[in-house]
Amino acid sequence: QNYLDNFWPDLKPAHELFDSILQARCERESESQENHGKEYPEHLPVEILEAGIKSGRYIQGTLNVNKHRAQLEAFVRLEGFGGKETG
Repeated sequence: QNYLDNFWPDLKPAHELFDSILQARCERESESQENHGKEYPEHLPVEILEAGIKSGRYIQGTLNVNKHRAQLEAFVRLEGFGGKETG
């Protein structure tokens, strides 16, 4: 802000861009605070997920995505199993 004010006071597009970036950053920080520091909001409460895993309705695993073919190739490695489930 100081740089723009001191060296480019008449460059209105740069000031508008700076204001836009600052506003987006503030909105992102406020969303992060609303989500208790989590980048993404949870889809289901933890209690429901834990109950679903115990009952067998949900499975727990790690999603591995091919970085070169992310839209076409991924698999889930199930917790406690050596194999993998493709999908």
